[in-house]
Amino acid sequence: MINVLKIDRVPNQDEFPEEGSRRIIGGEERVFYDGYWIKVYKVPADTLEAKKRLIDALTRRLFNHTEHGLNIPGTRLAEARSSFEAETDTSRRRVKGAMLAGALFNRAADIFRKLVELQACGIEILSDNPLMRECGRCLLEAMELGRNVLHRSGEEGIDELWGEPFRAFSIPLEDFYESRYIKIGQTMRDIDRIAKCLIINLAQLPAFQGVESAIVDLANAAKIKTETLRTDPDIFDVWSIMVTAGERLANLTPHPVPAADECIRHDSAEGLQLIRQGRDLIFYITRARTPMPKSTSEFISRCETYLATGHAPLATFRQD
Repeated sequence: MINVLKIDRVPNQDEFPEEGSRRIIGGEERVFYDGYWIKVYKVPADTLEAKKRLIDALTRRLFNHTEHGLNIPGTRLAEARSSFEAETDTSRRRVKGAMLAGALFNRAADIFRKLVELQACGIEILSDNPLMRECGRCLLEAMELGRNVLHRSGEEGIDELWGEPFRAFSIPLEDFYESRYIKIGQTMRDIDRIAKCLIINLAQLPAFQGVESAIVDLANAAKIKTETLRTDPDIFDVWSIMVTAGERLANLTPHPVPAADECIRHDSAEGLQLIRQGRDLIFYITRARTPMPKSTSEFISRCETYLATGHAPLATFRQD
């Protein structure tokens, strides 16, 4: 049983509650992770039907954030496996492994869907049911194959997306949702890291004077979006505010700077490209609600190099 401590104000930033502490803030229950008070949603009853809906949603989310062409129907699992096992080219084998992972996910969803139908007919489904074991095996194998799959942008893959359906299948729903709050806190932390990096390395330059407020607006909107479910009535305002904040940042025009005014000549076009890449990265991790540590660290490094040299190394990902 989780106890909620009711308070009448938002905690002072100097307070450091224990991770997982819960309080009522502004009339809403919130949980504390990684320095953030995160909005809490009611956990559905731990039934096969609830797990099926969750796994279906996680599978759709997975395919929405990974490279194209992986949503292979479960009915083609044997074909996908045969093609993967016969492939000798390393690069093509990686892609075919990703396609096999997609087929395994869809096979697991197919099995779970039928189990729920059987349960609705009054047939008891035990945890050691052969179909339950097969479902778990498919999800586990897909998770292993998914380690080499890239994000849709071409950035690093997000292992969490591949592991979540298996966790949702294998642990109580309450524990699963609690683990998501931990990831949301980590995502909020990285949003702030990216925003701070942009402010320190670019917003102080003459060409980008005044951009700090737009960066802060996007970061704040992104953190709210990260904690807000798509089923929340507030999503219409939350998403539209984030999108327009991103547009303001993307549409800025650098100020002209005479060459004599800078000790280091910073290429304004490269700086503008960095700002847009930072905006894109914030959108990627916000929509996935999961950190992308490698991409975040590499982006911060590029920004620091730009401040020091006036030029930014090329990014390793493509833009959609």
